[in-house]
Amino acid sequence: MDEHVILVHGLWMRAFTLAALHRRLEREGYKVHFFDYASVLSEHNASIDKLVELVRSIEATDDPPARIHFVCHSLGGLMALRALRKLPDLAPGCVVCIGSPLRGSAIARSVAQLPGGSFFIGKNLSVLLEGFERWNGKRPVGAIAGRLPFGLGLVFGALPMPHDGTVSVEETQLPGLTDHVVVPATHTGLLFSDEAAAQTVAFLRNKRFHHVAAA
Repeated sequence: MDEHVILVHGLWMRAFTLAALHRRLEREGYKVHFFDYASVLSEHNASIDKLVELVRSIEATDDPPARIHFVCHSLGGLMALRALRKLPDLAPGCVVCIGSPLRGSAIARSVAQLPGGSFFIGKNLSVLLEGFERWNGKRPVGAIAGRLPFGLGLVFGALPMPHDGTVSVEETQLPGLTDHVVVPATHTGLLFSDEAAAQTVAFLRNKRFHHVAAA
């Protein structure tokens, strides 16, 4: 069966920043696609429509996919979940949100209050501020959070511990998630973490992360 994975990057990044995950998922046998969008300059509805178009193009292949998964970093998780609202008939699959502030971003709120801060974050500010109250979709969603506190959080002091320097663990814990796990990584380090990659594969295969039993 053909299983596709769409990689969705976060704010101030481009698709190539997910290259390590791309290589890992290809080695696991998935057909992997980068989704690239201008996370600062493009209005979020236009980017979401572009993501929907990519999904439809995958569906239109000669061999229709058995599953279409999403693996997303930071803002990318919010974008993917919004796109799924427009894809009620999509082939089965999972969503893995890596370091995504699913309940809204305190750091984005703090930066937006600075002179020129809203311009710095760009046209997806509302997405980062609103987040979600819960996930009500049928598709299994798993969230991976980091707990090494090095990043913007040290500058703004807006994040409760534990956090990954940019997103708090609490911000990644959305009601309605299928599973949640915390790994030792910073926000950017999540993209290169072997443990985060292994947990991503575990969720795509089993709809669950690997949890070490307490001694």
